[in-house]
Amino acid sequence: MAEFGNPEIVEEEVDILLIGGGMACCGAAYEAVRWNEKVGLNIKMVDKAAVDRSGAVAQGLSAINTYIGTEQDPADYARMVSNDLMGITRDDLAYDVGRNVDDSVFLFEEWGLPIWKTLDDGSRVDGSKWEAQGGKLLKDGGMPVRSGKWQIMINGESYKWIVAEAAKKALGSDNIQERVFIVKLVNDKNDPKRIAGAIGFSTRDDKIFVYKFKACLLAAGGCVNIFRPRSVGEGTGRAWYPVWNSGSTYAMAAEAGAELTMMENRFVPARFKDGYGPVGAWFLLFKAKATNAFGEVYMDTNKEMLNDYPPYGQAAVPASCLRNHLMMKEMREGRGPIYMDTPTALGKLAETLTPKEIKHLEAEAWEDFLDMCIGQAGVWAGENIEPEKTPSELMPTEPYLLGSHSGCCGIWVSGPDDVGAPESWNWGYRSMTTISGLFTAGDGVGASGHKFSSGSHAEGRLAARAMIKYCMDNKDLKPELDTPVEDLVAEIYQPVKTFLEFKDYSTAIDVNPNYITPRMLQFRLQKIMDEYVAGVATMYQTNAKMLDVAEHKLGMLKEDAMKMRAKDLHELLRAWENYHRILTAEAHMQHIKFREESRYPGFYYRMDFNVVDEENWKCFVNSTYDKTTQKWNCFKVEHVDIVDKTKLFK
Repeated sequence: MAEFGNPEIVEEEVDILLIGGGMACCGAAYEAVRWNEKVGLNIKMVDKAAVDRSGAVAQGLSAINTYIGTEQDPADYARMVSNDLMGITRDDLAYDVGRNVDDSVFLFEEWGLPIWKTLDDGSRVDGSKWEAQGGKLLKDGGMPVRSGKWQIMINGESYKWIVAEAAKKALGSDNIQERVFIVKLVNDKNDPKRIAGAIGFSTRDDKIFVYKFKACLLAAGGCVNIFRPRSVGEGTGRAWYPVWNSGSTYAMAAEAGAELTMMENRFVPARFKDGYGPVGAWFLLFKAKATNAFGEVYMDTNKEMLNDYPPYGQAAVPASCLRNHLMMKEMREGRGPIYMDTPTALGKLAETLTPKEIKHLEAEAWEDFLDMCIGQAGVWAGENIEPEKTPSELMPTEPYLLGSHSGCCGIWVSGPDDVGAPESWNWGYRSMTTISGLFTAGDGVGASGHKFSSGSHAEGRLAARAMIKYCMDNKDLKPELDTPVEDLVAEIYQPVKTFLEFKDYSTAIDVNPNYITPRMLQFRLQKIMDEYVAGVATMYQTNAKMLDVAEHKLGMLKEDAMKMRAKDLHELLRAWENYHRILTAEAHMQHIKFREESRYPGFYYRMDFNVVDEENWKCFVNSTYDKTTQKWNCFKVEHVDIVDKTKLFK
């Protein structure tokens, strides 16, 4: 093996490159192969991790959060998405997901995912038992067990493994490259508004990979750890969304020139304290309520606060951020801690259920965590908490940036052309960004939240069909990189060269005036964002002056980022994750600064504009980034309702 720092360069040319290994790319892989049978395109998937346990579903899930079924329709779904995100979403994108998502869920069950069922007599059985008791597949009319209007219960520890298996079987192992971190997209030499390639490095071997392609799907997740997390000390690094989501989707798209949208949006989930355990099953399936320290249900006592936010506070289910807003009043006014009243919820269920059913329910309370957040089960066990006897603390987390869960930041993409959307929302290929050949899905698609796992898979499938069509429409396209490969390689390995050049300057490897470790740089980023861009340190509050300070400090941090070191491949991975996080953080800060209102109370507050201004700001905020000048340009884009929203309030 050559000396570290002189990587082997591997160059490949494919028709379609899938960047990421989560639900969106797995959906795209499965669908692309189906449509490619008579076309013969070369399709490859490249993942930073291993596809079996990659993405937000890696640890498992206890519910599929988006399933339309027979009880509602795609228009109902689009209405829900709009209301929960305070009225500013792309109805065309949400509706398109809504009319396609159930087909992905049918596939999951066909591939072996155990889905709970409601039998003809009204009894509920989990995924391993319904078939023996005469239940039916969803596609054959089987009725799922719903924990909420859109959620269905599953036994989901192996959810991602099952979905990944189908994708891998479709693509074939020769067309999947794992443990390769794509860090830069490269535009076309002959057309700067077209994508031509990507470059990344192996996280296991001293190799750099350069890909040329006609089209690519950039679906590398959302962004975690740009804000200082609540977990410190031995819990450092603990987060709610997957920690390997480093903003790569947003940063690489921005550098390629793609238009971003709603990057001011963030999600601040209320979760079980310290373990970040999910609360959805407790609220929806177990019917538990959250209280202040005195046992008062703050959603009732503070209900009048919702009147300040028409119409979103008047819906049957108020927007997620408003539910946080009511909780934070209790915390600010000294009525914390906040608790999930698990004993009362389980006690009420015991009044109507048999002892056997109660035992099953208690087991599910633990499995809810074991399926998707093992650390929370550890917290309960370590603190001697039995949920049927002891309530558990809730706490809002640090902010996360994402486009597939209860958030809608991301990239501006072309939508469907058959739902009455403005012409400017469609430029020919579903899910294509404003850069030709560059597609996205899942967390990457902006202004269209609440896709979750099943919707991300469906959106990946939609993108796959569009990419196949794009490639067939551009058969003669010959991609040419706008930057020489040797220059790209030098840029990728600069942190390694910095380390090798200066490592002997000091006797302590981590203390050196010529470089900064990725770990220390990330701490600086998190401190800036936490204290100036509405993190937990300020109870999610900021203003224009604080954002000015953040802009200045982030500018200096970008300069210092050029001095990051990488003493091994792991640090090279961390260095490039940090670079992506800084660009994503900048976009978030610039958008919050541009939008002069507090559109998402409970997620963040612009204290100098602490209102929801429907007259002036019911619009999309979009942006572009100039990688040469390193300047952001934010601007308004008109919002249009396509689906009738009045039905939300009937």
